[in-house]
Amino acid sequence: MTPPPDPQLGRPIFLLSAAAFASAVSARLCDPMLPDLSRVFAASPAEVAHVVSGFAVAYGLVQAFFGPLGDRLGKYRLIALTTLLCTLGSLGAALAGSLDLLIAARVLTGVAAAGIIPLSMAWIGDKVPYEERQHTLARFIAGQIAGVIAGQFIGGLFTDTVGWRWAFGFVCLLYLVIGLWVLRESRNNPLTRHEPAAGGERRGLVAQVGSLFAVPWARVILAVVFVEGMIVFGGMAFVPLYLHDRFALSMSGAGALMGMFGLGGLSYIFFARRLVRRLGELGLASVGAGLIALAWLLVAFGPAWGWALPACALLGLGYYMFHNTLQTHATQMAPQVRGTAVSMFASFFFLGQALGVSAGGLLYQTRGAALLFGLAAMLMAPLGALFATLLRRHRVAPG
Repeated sequence: MTPPPDPQLGRPIFLLSAAAFASAVSARLCDPMLPDLSRVFAASPAEVAHVVSGFAVAYGLVQAFFGPLGDRLGKYRLIALTTLLCTLGSLGAALAGSLDLLIAARVLTGVAAAGIIPLSMAWIGDKVPYEERQHTLARFIAGQIAGVIAGQFIGGLFTDTVGWRWAFGFVCLLYLVIGLWVLRESRNNPLTRHEPAAGGERRGLVAQVGSLFAVPWARVILAVVFVEGMIVFGGMAFVPLYLHDRFALSMSGAGALMGMFGLGGLSYIFFARRLVRRLGELGLASVGAGLIALAWLLVAFGPAWGWALPACALLGLGYYMFHNTLQTHATQMAPQVRGTAVSMFASFFFLGQALGVSAGGLLYQTRGAALLFGLAAMLMAPLGALFATLLRRHRVAPG
């Protein structure tokens, strides 16, 4: 049996949450920039959307590398090093002289950031027993949620004032400070030292990934999180642009409004223990998916920009109810190669996001926002019902 969580885990988990904050800021920083980037580089919305999707594709593809490496060499120190590497990509984005160079810098940042949140989740899975893990993960993702809020606000604020390049410069400094902080913790705290799992980390990459895909429930989790990423973030990247185009909101205003997504997520964090106890995993999955679908309908058909306020809050609440349930299962679907398992979970999630953003850009440009957001609503409700059904069966017959 896994020992109870050490009371001294508070500080290292807080630092992981801070690194997740920086990663989330970077991931969502460009959403409010898209109109300005389109003007500066004389490119279409679909073309500048690659600044968002390039980060997500890179993030997803390199997970197969970071997961096994974390299992072999130690997750906490690798998190510190990848956080520091993100400074290079952010600096490159700030100095980019063309759209292609900006996309390349975002790809580099996505490659480095891929080692932060998934390995943090895997490290928590190593240290915290399953019964306490959903609550602990909820506390950890508070940093990620705050980063989502801050990222879109910072991106819009800098774009409207001193320029989008300064937003990347700010994030570069953020990564540097937090990365050095995490690196110091990895050197000084014995709880962050690498403790290899029995047997799993000694196998090759192919064997590790093969052992993961041999588990039927792991295949379910990976498929569901792929579609979830596509539905939620494929639409969310274009909400600031939609509010700007339809209601003439400034990009800083649209970015600030999108902060309601994060506030909805924080409300989940605040009530997580109560919600888990009252709804259980089945309820969190089905109700969360329903709230996401409702939110997209409000965004699509709301007659004024004010409707986006409750819509984004519901979107954040529903997303974290649904996603935190998936995260908890991801940390347990292959404990012997937990780093690999959680990294593949993140890989599928971000590849889903990348596909969603690319498809969303084409839909927004050719068919309009109503179809984009309406389609997201139509897909999310059945996904939630299907996952709840599969989860019920899994609990009856695990594996």
